[in-house]
Amino acid sequence: MHERHSLACLHFGNSVAKVNPMSASGTAAPLRVALVGYGPAGSFFHAPLIATTPGLVLDTIVTGNKERRAQALREHPEVAFAATADELWPRAGALDLVVLASPNRTHVPLATAALRAGLPVVVDKPLAATAAEARELAALAERAGLLLTVFQNRRWDSDFRTLKALLERRELGEVHRFESRFERWRPQPKGGWRESGDPAEIGGLLYDLGSHLVDQALTLFGPAKSVYAESDVRRPGAAADDDDFIAITHAGGVRSHLWMSATAARLGPRFRVLGSTGGYVTYGLDPQEAALREGLRPGEGTGWGAEPESAWGTAGTDETARPVPSLPGDYPAFYAAVAAALREGTAPPVTAWEAAAAIQVIEAARESARTGLAVAL
Repeated sequence: MHERHSLACLHFGNSVAKVNPMSASGTAAPLRVALVGYGPAGSFFHAPLIATTPGLVLDTIVTGNKERRAQALREHPEVAFAATADELWPRAGALDLVVLASPNRTHVPLATAALRAGLPVVVDKPLAATAAEARELAALAERAGLLLTVFQNRRWDSDFRTLKALLERRELGEVHRFESRFERWRPQPKGGWRESGDPAEIGGLLYDLGSHLVDQALTLFGPAKSVYAESDVRRPGAAADDDDFIAITHAGGVRSHLWMSATAARLGPRFRVLGSTGGYVTYGLDPQEAALREGLRPGEGTGWGAEPESAWGTAGTDETARPVPSLPGDYPAFYAAVAAALREGTAPPVTAWEAAAAIQVIEAARESARTGLAVAL
């Protein structure tokens, strides 16, 4: 058990960053992180990124599952354990950050409890089931002067970073259509809460893959003014949506067409972006998730997040298309930004208000799929 100690504070925006005092050596002590959940999200994404981020230390993992505890101890031998998140709040003074990689239904109650205990919070997407709940959390964090951010790691995908750079250089002219896909071929449901039809579980692809696709579209092209969607449950035995389409009309005029599916026997391009002077097309997925699932870690060797030349997208027209070297994916940048926000008061990597805007689009998509009509925002 850590001893309690006071924490200095820095202001950023309407929030306050908690900062460790200096260690005996005169350097800032690492920020101590509690990770709630050690399923795929916790073990493959959050724990490795936290453990390899300078200035952060993985202090405690919350899981009551014996097999997951054994796995975590092999992978992070110095970590402490708690059976439930409720064990964290009495020792909030011995922690600097709580990361929620727990099932979607727990995000709002656990984030609320963490903020009320005085702890900054990272929440895996989706932040909440409704935009109203997300905004309530954002307001609570602001009143408490605490960091609340959402793990939208796909902003640091190789293809997204490359496309963002192309748009910033205006190499496609005026963009009028953005097509984006996360498609899989999984004809047999795997089961579990993500595929449950119970609304309380906040499962289905609209909240899962849709959270990434919508966030990327809003990040690139700004607020949505209307949403049309189609949503289906196609696989025998499935209970949650597994084949979805969202059309967003952005306030700036761009139209985003987003596909997410577990039933795609032939995969479409990851991005197809059409502008007044050219387009950009790329296939395949960023390599970082596969690397993390294989047990690789940032900082081991060289070339983290780099795509081979064979995976590069192309830009131009059919007559002038040229390969575009992919920028490396950079998931480590998310937790580096979290550490900087806590220590230096810089902006969080993703705001809760941004997460609420994406959830509002997902809610509108669910309503549009139910009625068959476009929903104005």
